[in-house]
Amino acid sequence: MAVATSSEPVTGPQATPDAESIAPVTDAGLRRGLPRVPGGEPWPPASASRAAAPETSAPAPAGPETAEPTAAALEVAGEAASDAATRSHPPLDGAAPARDLSVPLPFTPTVWAGASATARPTPRPEPRRFGPFTALQWLAAVVIGGAGLIYAAGMLVVAVRWLVSTAPVQEFLVRYPGEYHLPEGAPVGIPAWLAWQHFFNVFLMVLIIRTGLRVRTEKRPDAFWSPRGAKKRKTSLNIWFHQSLDVLWVVNGIVFVVLLFATGQWMRIVPTSWEVFPNLLSAGLQYVSLDWPTENGWVNYNSLQQLAYFSTVFIAAPLAIITGIRMSMWWPKNAPRLNKAYPVEWARKLHFPVMLYFVVFIIIHVALVFATGALRNLNHMYAAQGSVDPDAYATNWTGFWLFTLSMAVIAAAWVAARPMVLAPIARLFGTVSSR
Repeated sequence: MAVATSSEPVTGPQATPDAESIAPVTDAGLRRGLPRVPGGEPWPPASASRAAAPETSAPAPAGPETAEPTAAALEVAGEAASDAATRSHPPLDGAAPARDLSVPLPFTPTVWAGASATARPTPRPEPRRFGPFTALQWLAAVVIGGAGLIYAAGMLVVAVRWLVSTAPVQEFLVRYPGEYHLPEGAPVGIPAWLAWQHFFNVFLMVLIIRTGLRVRTEKRPDAFWSPRGAKKRKTSLNIWFHQSLDVLWVVNGIVFVVLLFATGQWMRIVPTSWEVFPNLLSAGLQYVSLDWPTENGWVNYNSLQQLAYFSTVFIAAPLAIITGIRMSMWWPKNAPRLNKAYPVEWARKLHFPVMLYFVVFIIIHVALVFATGALRNLNHMYAAQGSVDPDAYATNWTGFWLFTLSMAVIAAAWVAARPMVLAPIARLFGTVSSR
């Protein structure tokens, strides 16, 4: 096989072409490497070899026995190369000039940590939520929703006032003024027992609603109650108080209904004629148009009041009792057929809307009491004072002060309804524990 040969002789270690191209030998016997700065000449520069030449001995003959440069020669060559590189090749923008690293800096070096390493503020805690919204979101929803309702109510009032000004509707209002005559023998006035029953009912209903809402939102009860004969059957102290109030409310309701039928007062809240329905529409139009119907609750309720009281006493109250018993601790647990016939899920889905009905009824009832003659109506309900003359007690303050006193009692009971006060009472009927 033929081998290509060079025209010049090849001897010794310098025969490798790659080594010669990477590190050429200078006149002083130093090997030059890559440049120290971009675009510069190989380091050390040619001037370094010339500066170091006088202090070095004559070049040794080429071959494997060539002597290595002395340390002094290398140090002198390095300093000369550094100075020459600085003079001939100034540093680029942003590049630090060459210097002797063995010499300390004449100043304290500073380092900027950068924008990402600066101290960041502590993140704000997540706002507390009440259901799906925060308190601020609820406030905004109430303000916006309230403004929308007020606007819609105003438009409805304008529309109804136009409607009642038409001739056919005026004839309807004359024929059905909003109430009809009660049967003969119907009692006139509100007896004292009815005023007391009204106060007891309000007192119990406010606390029942308060404890009912607490039961729905209670996650970790503060205390537990269990019957004396079954200490393993524990329930929340708040649930015990809620159900105890329910018992008192049912007893008060039974007494109310019995006295209602025994005294004939039932005819005031139970419809006795089909005329109740057209009068219901008439009373509703008068209320919405802000032209209140002429009525005297001491003698007779208008049809809208009558049906509202009837629905509350004979429909809403029994539903609250039936659904409440199903969820109470008195419902038999070991009754598969009974539980299957009346699932507890049905009771839960119905019990809460019934409570909301009572809340809405109370709000509207109180608003109309104050809007249609506060002093006269409060005298009827709390002082059991009235007359067939609707203006007879329009300036009497007795009922108002009794109403104020009742509100103070209810507020005190609201504040006192806490474990510290309830625990001693609950111990009279069972055992109270913290777990």
